[in-house]
Amino acid sequence: MPTRNDVAKLAGTSAAVVSYVLNDGPRNVSPATREKVLRAVAELGYRPNGVARALRGGRSRTIGLIVPDNSNPFFATLARAVEDAAFAQDYAVLLGNSTESTDREQRYLSTFLERQVEAILLISVDGEPELAEVHRVGTPVVLLDRQVPGGDASSVVVDNAGGANEATRHLLDHGHATVACVSGPTGLPVADERFRGWREAVRAAGGAEVSVPAPFTRAGGYAAAAELLAAHDRPTAVFVASEQQAIGVLRAAADRGVRVPADLALVTFDGTEDGEFAHPPLTTVRQPVERLAARAMDVLLAGGDRTPEHHVLPFELLLRRSCGCGQEAAQ
Repeated sequence: MPTRNDVAKLAGTSAAVVSYVLNDGPRNVSPATREKVLRAVAELGYRPNGVARALRGGRSRTIGLIVPDNSNPFFATLARAVEDAAFAQDYAVLLGNSTESTDREQRYLSTFLERQVEAILLISVDGEPELAEVHRVGTPVVLLDRQVPGGDASSVVVDNAGGANEATRHLLDHGHATVACVSGPTGLPVADERFRGWREAVRAAGGAEVSVPAPFTRAGGYAAAAELLAAHDRPTAVFVASEQQAIGVLRAAADRGVRVPADLALVTFDGTEDGEFAHPPLTTVRQPVERLAARAMDVLLAGGDRTPEHHVLPFELLLRRSCGCGQEAAQ
């Protein structure tokens, strides 16, 4: 069965333009392009779906949300918070998983435009999402969790550098001479900001800069920890840039007989339920998920990308057992 993308390819245009032709708007299309689209529709035998026709001339009351991977507990929790914030304002949420693929992210953006969502929330795969088509159509878009420096879209993020800095200083205050870092993927703004916060704290203390970049996954954390723990002068403390990585670090330490926190103190970032129920429970920089979602919805519904606004929300350092604090500190 032919798709709207097939029509766009044959007509030499975009899926969004095909949508404008089939729905008589909301944007004008030149007569020549309209003729190409209609010719492609006839040639392929394409039948427009009922959803697009039903939306014609009305409001969809839908928000598009694109996350890297909602099997990651942090993104699952954030997606639920967005859904709750949207539901409170009588909006439904369409969810897409980019699986950290820029191509898949772009396809979801095009699909959401075809579905005529009223706004889009994007947790981008990289530091330079392609938003030209979204801006051309005029659909409000807000970047959530991952800010793009100098970008032309509004953003709502937590203070990543500040959180990483405080987490690292907490370990330094415990008396550790070397606080290593399991950082995120190089070039991803959120990972770079957390790395910067760690590095500034270490430099201010005159410590050694020992770091290993890794994907934001358990396997990534495991591999990075294996490298750090194999060193002759292995660190006694580590800042781990995400809780999923931290779960992998705990496993790597256990496999090598390294006790946390007695032999390796650990502080991480995110604040999901996984960290609370890990063994030992993880000291973590908690992101205010509900506030992130609520603020992003407020900016979206105000058409925030027309005059970009950048919101940086505060974090909270939750003291638990993995850093070496006593049980009383975790209460």
